[in-house]
Amino acid sequence: MAPLITPPSPQVIKYESSLLLVILMILGSKLHALYERCLLICSGLSHESHRRDVEQVYLRCSQGSLEWLYPTGAIIVNLRPNTEPSSQHMAGLHVCIKPHTYSQGSHVYLEHSGDLRMLLAEKDQAQSTVHCFSLAEGALFVEAVPQTDISRRSQLSNMSWFTCKPCSDEEVLMAVCTSDFAGSGIFRGVASGTIDQSPAVVTLSRLFHQKSRVFAWGGARGRGWAGRINVPAQCSVHTGGDEYLLTGSVHFGEAWLGCAPRYKDFLKLYIRAQKVETNPCEIDTD
Repeated sequence: MAPLITPPSPQVIKYESSLLLVILMILGSKLHALYERCLLICSGLSHESHRRDVEQVYLRCSQGSLEWLYPTGAIIVNLRPNTEPSSQHMAGLHVCIKPHTYSQGSHVYLEHSGDLRMLLAEKDQAQSTVHCFSLAEGALFVEAVPQTDISRRSQLSNMSWFTCKPCSDEEVLMAVCTSDFAGSGIFRGVASGTIDQSPAVVTLSRLFHQKSRVFAWGGARGRGWAGRINVPAQCSVHTGGDEYLLTGSVHFGEAWLGCAPRYKDFLKLYIRAQKVETNPCEIDTD
């Protein structure tokens, strides 16, 4: 078993039996400091088929993946966010995973103090849905399904880290510059989602930038951008007339909420930073 550090978007070789776990770590508003990526490749061919070995692996990066070829035994995946252990951002940290549709050959559990809780069964992986959990709930325990056909494939796809906390002034200023998207707008409503997250319907009157086309022109009778932002279940959304600065990241092809102060509060902060020349970037607030 050997870890490999690769460029962002590594090509995945579709062995008929393997596990892939792509990891995205998002610590509240500290998105700008957490874009290191890593790829760890393991192989069950290095073990005797009759043995039920349990291996420990550690992933300390903001984004990455674990691919387990021909899974046998089990792997405990210890997730370590790339931040100081004493950081307040550890509190309330959540993780989301998404399996590949062609993944098979393993079950995924949460392991804490020797107890296992099923997170994703092998039969459910073809649905490729997002599953979220708190980092405090434990490590990922990935167990190979006992089988005689070594050609079967098990693969997980995406994992993200989310936490809800008030952003500091510095974090807000950095988020508007470095997030995958930033703009101002209102929450129109919250659509039905899962127990882990719900999509909030938004209309943006300003769009400072976006990495992907998650917001489309045409909202508000053609005078704004419309789209949806995934909001973790532990976060609250206030619909109505208040305008917010909306920042966040794009994962799984969808927008996820980051720092979101009221826009009038952000304007005051931005103007103060401009006067003392501490704002990390310039945006058009008109």
